[in-house]
Amino acid sequence: MKKLLFLMLAVLPLAATARENIVSMTPRENVPAEVAAAPLYGKTMVIFGDSYVKNHVRPITETWHYKIAAKYNMRYRNYGWNGNAISIDRTAEGFGPAMYERYTEMTDTADYVIIMAGHNDAAMFGSRVTPENFKEKLKIFCEGLIDKFPSARIVFITPWNVPRDGFPQVIDILKEVCASYAIPVYDAAHESGIYVWNEKFRRMYFQAPTDTAHLNSAGHDLFMGRAERFLLSL
Repeated sequence: MKKLLFLMLAVLPLAATARENIVSMTPRENVPAEVAAAPLYGKTMVIFGDSYVKNHVRPITETWHYKIAAKYNMRYRNYGWNGNAISIDRTAEGFGPAMYERYTEMTDTADYVIIMAGHNDAAMFGSRVTPENFKEKLKIFCEGLIDKFPSARIVFITPWNVPRDGFPQVIDILKEVCASYAIPVYDAAHESGIYVWNEKFRRMYFQAPTDTAHLNSAGHDLFMGRAERFLLSL
């Protein structure tokens, strides 16, 4: 019995960090001077969120955030969880605790903390997610992030401009609440160049023609430049 208890306790730390995806990368050699001089160079990037971050069924190495980290020889930690929501617990569905609670699983060491989330809250807006609850939980989330990462650059990236009810409301609340905490927001709904509503575009740049969330490798390459300029501007 004592041996069994020891084994159970031994695996607890592993369970606590099960959603941390650390993808090894080979440091670039012969780095251009302008890359080596950039503020991102050699820093630690922590990215947290839903399947936009986990990359759904495709490898994390295809994502724009991994590619930026590789370009700038950054340490990279990915806490993406498919189906995860900011404001509601989806553990029973296999999609994990709400982000406003789950953020505590992240490492405390980070120079850049990127939150890309809200798609799943928007998809359930008006049913399981209300404006009041979403705003309340987002405030808790923002306060927790600032307390956990007081010296890091914390940013939010909104969902794409998905042509369904719930997305405009969630995006507006994200921008309003983050502004009240002086947290920069990249408005991917209006500034990303990602045309979710166009079927030809989705066939070229999303993981499936009917997909309205997950970019393929070419789609990540398309968005990477805009995201990179935003991070360099912080």
